[in-house]
Amino acid sequence: MTSMTPAVRVLKDLAADFEIRLYRYEEHGGTAAAARALAVEEHDVIKTLVFETDGRTPFFVLMHGDREVSAKRLARILGVKSVAPCPPAAAERHTGYQVGGISPFGARKNLPVYMERTLTESPRVWINAGKRGQLAGMAPAEILRILAPVLIEAAV
Repeated sequence: MTSMTPAVRVLKDLAADFEIRLYRYEEHGGTAAAARALAVEEHDVIKTLVFETDGRTPFFVLMHGDREVSAKRLARILGVKSVAPCPPAAAERHTGYQVGGISPFGARKNLPVYMERTLTESPRVWINAGKRGQLAGMAPAEILRILAPVLIEAAV
């Protein structure tokens, strides 16, 4: 059953065109497990990562499930000395979501969002809907409309 998370509430309130798909969450399974369970390409499953700058400023990075983020490239894009993933407890504190269920929609804090540019090339992507085992499927245009992310090229 779909959980009415803050993410789902935001998507509904903003009349987003999306669908919710549920799957059995696998501890440490990541996007590969989600893609397998939903029978979709891992490339189209978005990792919602919480990073922070060397000055401890948190932000979201939306990345293909089968790609990694180059921290060096990302720091250059942001014009800072370094960036790193937030520790899980800090990510949960910033977002209000549990790691494995972090969504950029309806997060506790309004964090800047950086999105890998090539995600816009997929006809449909799958992004966390605020709970482990619950993804929202939508066109990338919906993410662009709702979050207005900065498009970046930081994948490796």
